[in-house]
Amino acid sequence: MLNAAGLPDATTGSASLVLSIVLPVAGVVLSLVLGGRQAERIALVLLPIGLAIASVIFVQVTWGGHSLAYIVGDWAPPLGIVLRADGLSATMMMMTAVVICAIGIFAVADFRTPADVFEARAPFAFWILLLAIWSAMNIVFVGGDLFTLYVALELLTFAAVPLVSLDGRAETLQAALRYLLFAILGSVFYLVGAVLLYGTYGTLDIAMLSERVHADPATIAAAALMTAGLLAKTALFPLHLWLPPAHAGAPAAASAVLSALVVKGSFFLVVRLWFDVMPGIPGAAGTQVLGALGAAAIVFGNVLALRQQRLKLLVAYSTVAQIGYLFLMFPLAFNTASSALQSGSALTAGILQAISHATAKGAMFMSAGLMYAALGHDRIAGLAGIGRLLPMTVFAFALGGVSLIGLPPSGGFLAKWLLLDAAVVSGQWWWAAIMLAGGLLTSGYMFLVLSRAMTPALEPVKLHATIPQYQQAAALALALCSLLLGLVAFSSFDAVQIGRPVAAQVG
Repeated sequence: MLNAAGLPDATTGSASLVLSIVLPVAGVVLSLVLGGRQAERIALVLLPIGLAIASVIFVQVTWGGHSLAYIVGDWAPPLGIVLRADGLSATMMMMTAVVICAIGIFAVADFRTPADVFEARAPFAFWILLLAIWSAMNIVFVGGDLFTLYVALELLTFAAVPLVSLDGRAETLQAALRYLLFAILGSVFYLVGAVLLYGTYGTLDIAMLSERVHADPATIAAAALMTAGLLAKTALFPLHLWLPPAHAGAPAAASAVLSALVVKGSFFLVVRLWFDVMPGIPGAAGTQVLGALGAAAIVFGNVLALRQQRLKLLVAYSTVAQIGYLFLMFPLAFNTASSALQSGSALTAGILQAISHATAKGAMFMSAGLMYAALGHDRIAGLAGIGRLLPMTVFAFALGGVSLIGLPPSGGFLAKWLLLDAAVVSGQWWWAAIMLAGGLLTSGYMFLVLSRAMTPALEPVKLHATIPQYQQAAALALALCSLLLGLVAFSSFDAVQIGRPVAAQVG
């Protein structure tokens, strides 16, 4: 039996869920009303408050051992809307808050309103969009029905696309329009699938759907359409074409937001859809298809990363590859006995991979941006001497690479170890071979970049800009998070299983 909130083990009435959404929205409204440099000040005030709220939610869920729920307007499903936070949601919200705060500190130097003007376009837009993305991400994590999640996806898209073209250059506008096209098509596919589910079952509430859904043509079509739309937004190979140009042309802080956070929103919805709404619908064939796409992304993204001459493009294609690891968990989580996806160690590994990638890739994009600002270019062949000029920045880039490769004690190591273990236990050795090959390819381009950066310059290197220490510290802090995440997660990596359906869990 489900309670009024739709969860048997949920504590209702948690206002912190509402605050996590309303606080950034209030910041956006205040920024639009007050204008000018107030947008930056409002964002910087709200960032630590939002982190504190995310921490409260995470502590309530993990220490309490149960989900949180809030019934909006006292209207229970199927007519009303419920916000829910299980261990999965709370963990992702905490990660988002940490990354957003680090990016906000980093962005102060790049998006500060000049002293002699009241309002500048790029800074004003950036701080508003950053808060909007934060609010949309939180809705994605706590939304309890598929239509609310659709609204969150749209908010996320229309906040993220302008970040690509903040500088107004023709090539960045073109990249933003390509991103918008993929995002809109993805949204249309998702919405059509949601309509099919509503027409079949009379509700879009996740908890209610999970009890009613069964394999019929309409449900299978809905699952296929929604998954295809979400994969386009996540940039999974071969629907990745928008991602490299969008990341390469955007400012460093914007690239960090897009790679570390935005693509995780649609990925999270794939997890919700397949694990919570219809775990028995995809079948073995469907999970193997997702795994094959993930494997292709790992190989294709890493090979293209090795061939890049620009640092930001290398990091962007690395994102394509790392996204592939997220989808290897689907075939590894499939239980042949029950013919359904189960919330065991494979799911934990996938979420841990998403978190470690977010912190590592945020640090790497920020570090790449600092090298570009210091040298006036990001050509890999011309990085000689930068290791001596910006040792903290290069060190942060290297630590991020440690997590991407999967070396201990990083979060990437623990995530890939759990995936490898699941591959061995399930007898699916081919996924293990793909992961090992991906680690070797990642090591190759990391060695290429770091060897160039640590090579002494033949001539004295002239800095084009002075790099503030706090920007380097922000990148290093995220890199250290990715490195130490494995140590923290060893003692508490089962937190993501809190609030999961008991029948779907495996030991």
